[in-house]
Amino acid sequence: MSHRPDGIPGRELSDAALVREVRQLHRTRHATFLQGSEDAFETHTRRMMELEREYLRRFPDAASPDPRRTRAGRRRAAGLSA
Repeated sequence: MSHRPDGIPGRELSDAALVREVRQLHRTRHATFLQGSEDAFETHTRRMMELEREYLRRFPDAASPDPRRTRAGRRRAAGLSA
């Protein structure tokens, strides 16, 4: 088994593993920001960005905002021009 200090590349993760990893990174983000070293924070950021990009590639619709959550969408819903 090869050593992977940065984890398994996002493209190699199953869908379930990718979702699990993204959730874990989001859970640990605040603690890493406040209590981690600069290196830990940079590593966390790099990994989070890699996995979030992969998540968006696989599940583009899951990350689309609800139109009612945007200003333009709310204006349209209210009958005003966007």
